[in-house]
Amino acid sequence: MIGLPRHTGAIVLFGGAALVPLVIRDAFFLDSLVLILLWGALSAAWNVAGGYAGQVSIGHASFFGIGAYAGALMVTRFSKSPWLGMILGVVVSIGAGLVIGFLSNRLKGPYFALSTIALSQVLLIAVSRWRGFTAGGEGIPVPYRPGFATLGLGHVAWVYMALAVAIIYYGVEVYLEHSRIGYQLAGVREDEDAAEALGIATRRLKVIAVTVSAALTSVCGTLWAQYIGFVDPAYVFSVDLSVRFALNTIIGGIGTALGPYLGSILITVLETYLRATFAGMKAGFTGIYLVIYGAALILVVRWAPEGLTGIAARLRARWAAGARGARAHA
Repeated sequence: MIGLPRHTGAIVLFGGAALVPLVIRDAFFLDSLVLILLWGALSAAWNVAGGYAGQVSIGHASFFGIGAYAGALMVTRFSKSPWLGMILGVVVSIGAGLVIGFLSNRLKGPYFALSTIALSQVLLIAVSRWRGFTAGGEGIPVPYRPGFATLGLGHVAWVYMALAVAIIYYGVEVYLEHSRIGYQLAGVREDEDAAEALGIATRRLKVIAVTVSAALTSVCGTLWAQYIGFVDPAYVFSVDLSVRFALNTIIGGIGTALGPYLGSILITVLETYLRATFAGMKAGFTGIYLVIYGAALILVVRWAPEGLTGIAARLRARWAAGARGARAHA
């Protein structure tokens, strides 16, 4: 049985997020919280394939963009609920995930990563040129229509919506950490040949991991588009976005349930602070926050390869050892 002490961090994080709207109504703060939770959920979705199965994708924005466009087009072109668009996006993303999953059986390491980038760029070109339906490179404004069915929610409701998704995704990753399929995925990640020699269906597992990851990413893509209110193809299919998913996870702790959320908090807060700090600088320095942002990421990866969860585990172990020593001398 999974004990509560193992999930103290998650209880504090998600419990704190649930309490925030009760005491703070500042729109900027609530907006930041929604984005932290959505980024965390997106990174958790990436973690299913990249962290637990070792299938590192740099083109996961493909599935994000599919979900974003499915929801936006369902609203703007067909006047239907974005929830229907979410379902459609998941179905299409599963199909795309199956393709990428089968590629993972033939391509490994950087070659697999490059194939995922290729998919995102193909989708970007297709969407940008299909102007009659997708509005091309101009993007799609998503109209705000109040109501749960239309996902026209206020900031407080969006906090709880994003929180619900984050908790569900966290639960998926906890399941992977303690289930048979999770142990098998760990075997595939660490040594695929050895896992296959032991009778593990490595090819099937990789396809499942990538497909599930794609579906989870698509759901967040739909929610993000409805929350932001605009879908820009150059952004939703960008490599930068895919890298963001991976970096959040790596910084927080790849292959862990809580890591993506810790990474999301750090990166989002740091990004917001640096943007605000350097926003008023001259044109030649407007991008300097990106340099500082990148340098900070490199330092964290260099000095904490296990991520923030690894740092927390070491601190907890030292504290426990100190407590035992104090009791022994008492």
